[in-house]
Amino acid sequence: MPFPFPADKDFLVGLSPMDDITDMPFRELCKEFGADLLITEFIASEALNRDAEKSLRKMRFSERQHPIGIQIFGADEDELLRCLEVVEQNGPDFIDINWGCPVRKVAGKGAGSGILQDIPKMLRITESIVKRASLPVTVKTRLAYNADSMHVTDFAEALQDTGIVALSIHGRTKSQMYSGTADWTMIGEVKNNPRIHIPIFGNGDITTAAQALESKRRYGVDGILIGRGAIGNPWIFRQCQQLFHGEHISEVSVAERVDVCRSHLRMAVEFKGERTAIFEMRKHYGSYFKGIYNFKPYRLALVSTNNLADTEQVLDQVKEHYLDA
Repeated sequence: MPFPFPADKDFLVGLSPMDDITDMPFRELCKEFGADLLITEFIASEALNRDAEKSLRKMRFSERQHPIGIQIFGADEDELLRCLEVVEQNGPDFIDINWGCPVRKVAGKGAGSGILQDIPKMLRITESIVKRASLPVTVKTRLAYNADSMHVTDFAEALQDTGIVALSIHGRTKSQMYSGTADWTMIGEVKNNPRIHIPIFGNGDITTAAQALESKRRYGVDGILIGRGAIGNPWIFRQCQQLFHGEHISEVSVAERVDVCRSHLRMAVEFKGERTAIFEMRKHYGSYFKGIYNFKPYRLALVSTNNLADTEQVLDQVKEHYLDA
């Protein structure tokens, strides 16, 4: 089973999965603005096996979000295999295994990038999932556990041999977390290994369309996954598509920022309910309006509201105040 590459594409610009960020409403926006590929937030296999409502909701997606993968994580092979049935019932295009999350509550239990301390176990579980799954399986990982560990350039071929159909690599080690600078040279080494024949996607520090184009030209990857650079900035996908097609990159006015932020908010309310959506949207406002002069009073107002009507009133005030920006 090959990776579900759209027939009209030879390079994909996708949204990297981020916990509590890349939910269905945000993915919908990113798709609207040109994301070629979407992946859900990571979902714990154990939670799926006990029918946890929040985890089941994370798997939901609309028809327009294809191609999309559901990302699972865990450290227990049996739990990971058991959850495949419920994942496949949701109808994604592929299943993505998270061997890259560096946060303590995940990696500390041997899941995510914690498993990079035990490469044989990672390979064994991955192969078991590939054999059990009826859908294509992909992996997202990091360069290594730390600077002294086996690096992805040494085990990428072995991952390929498990039967996965694509590999995404974040250009940092687990120990780096999100500090320092992503190292794309190792991602390029994996892609340019003549024995690698599956698509390789790069991830890390892509915040502009120019950087996306540079990664394509310099490292030869088959696509990129944009993570933090897309938070409050779904326009980055439109800008990437414009640049790749030789078009002028369109600027984003404050009015458009307000309109898209409002759309995001309303979709979040519809999807999660008003109380939860109002609280969770607070992490997005700083990014939506980043760099706007003297915006602090409005940001403080946005993160202080407790209902949809009040939040929309603040957004109206922003739009009016920055009418010509």
